[in-house]
Amino acid sequence: MATIGLHEELEGSIPRREIPFARAEVCDEALEAAARVLESGWLTSGPEVVGFEREFAQWVQADDAIAVASCTAAIELALRALQLPKGARVLTSTLTFCGAVHAIIHAGLTPVLADIDPTTLCSDPQSCAAAAKRAGGVQAMVVTHYAGYPAPVGELAEAASIPLSRVVEDAAHALGATTGTTPVGASSAACCFSFYATKNLPIGEGGMVTTSDPTIADYLRRARLHGMSHDAWKRYLPGSAWQYSVQIGGLKANMTDVQAAIGRAQLRRFAGWQARRALLANHYDEALDGIRGLKLPARPDKGDHAWHLYVLRVEAEYGTPRDQLVAALADQGINCSVHFIPVHHFPYFRQVLDSELLGEHPNADTAFQQILSLPLYPGLALPDVDYVCEWIGTLSSIGIALQ
Repeated sequence: MATIGLHEELEGSIPRREIPFARAEVCDEALEAAARVLESGWLTSGPEVVGFEREFAQWVQADDAIAVASCTAAIELALRALQLPKGARVLTSTLTFCGAVHAIIHAGLTPVLADIDPTTLCSDPQSCAAAAKRAGGVQAMVVTHYAGYPAPVGELAEAASIPLSRVVEDAAHALGATTGTTPVGASSAACCFSFYATKNLPIGEGGMVTTSDPTIADYLRRARLHGMSHDAWKRYLPGSAWQYSVQIGGLKANMTDVQAAIGRAQLRRFAGWQARRALLANHYDEALDGIRGLKLPARPDKGDHAWHLYVLRVEAEYGTPRDQLVAALADQGINCSVHFIPVHHFPYFRQVLDSELLGEHPNADTAFQQILSLPLYPGLALPDVDYVCEWIGTLSSIGIALQ
């Protein structure tokens, strides 16, 4: 299909709107909380972090929550907490953010990449079993809850022949997701969340690890701040002792009180934001259902999708290839994205991983040519969703006609 022909067909067809891919929600209470902390003069890790950890743990029904600088740092620290031998093999999905695989390497461990389920786009038991066999066995696993779909953690661990005590969950997309009635965040050794600006609970930066293992929690609290003894941040409070000890290796990966104060305020709005995301996802489903060549996102049979992303599959029957569709939508003010470039496509990982660890991933390769993340955030108006869907329908008709 010729691009010029598509542009000619689009001229003057629908009044233009500007729709960003993502927009962070920041409630008034978060602005007030940040100002309060700034006025206090205590800006680094302190009582706001402690409060945020307590409230977040209650939300995901975990015993402990440990606030850190990012989800990437959370994954690395959680893997370090497992105390695996240097170079131990860690299974993960190839359809994930590159930072999650960097975290495995930075923890001194070796990634093993697995293919995905072609429907859910999460890891699937068969691919995990095949990847573990190809690598000669794995010692741990990082499970990705892709787009907010709750991955079957127990089934994946069993397929890879590892206990849940050596599973770390990458729940950067999955705050608010549930398996049955159980929130994602309390079923494995550790579960890692992101508070990046585009995430369901936006702070700007930051992450959290939840765990019900007190040994892991204690390790994380020390390792996030250079391995210094617990509550070393108190050494600057009036009347506190300056002495501290370093008994383990660690990172500079603590969260600040400014971030935590914002997070606490945002968390009080989270349920409403999640309800809005679900409403928008339903609206997309209704408006896009029946358009030839589109596959709508999978929904869990038991549990709740977090709807961090609304990911379409643009198949050949649609008539306009995915990349050309992205460009055409952008011309109309609709900004979309693609999540993710599979890790095995990147030159760095192809250099550092041999063929047994890298693997071949036909499901991920096919999905990568088709996946398209549409705008989705609580402030998105229903007429904006209609505008996006109207253009997707129009482009389908034009694309088919120009084939």
